[in-house]
Amino acid sequence: MADVKRVERPLSPHLQIYRPQLTSLTSILTRITGNGIIVAVVLAVWWLLAAATSDAYFATANAVVTSWFGDLVFTASLWAVWYHYLAGLRHLYFDAGKGLDVPTAEKLGIACLIGSVVLTVIMIVLVQ
Repeated sequence: MADVKRVERPLSPHLQIYRPQLTSLTSILTRITGNGIIVAVVLAVWWLLAAATSDAYFATANAVVTSWFGDLVFTASLWAVWYHYLAGLRHLYFDAGKGLDVPTAEKLGIACLIGSVVLTVIMIVLVQ
């Protein structure tokens, strides 16, 4: 029998080869923001339950909510809500069978990212 010289190749795309695409990153980010919103909801519910429980417990919860940590969580969740909303509109557009080509999908992904930041900044400026 002849000796067969096998070439060692990876069986699937490895980190040295795989280049993340914008469409996959925006899809993953949609899932992350959906779960991240839960953190703000839990914090807000905790604050409301503390208000209904006692003054001392509310003082503790209010100190956390109005601290830098609370500001960070609620600002990040505001961005997450806007991003998740725009990504949902993008998926509705995809479900209609439109925008499925790669250049359009990438432009819509960039629009979701930029639009969510712009809408978050507008909301922060309007509320304060």
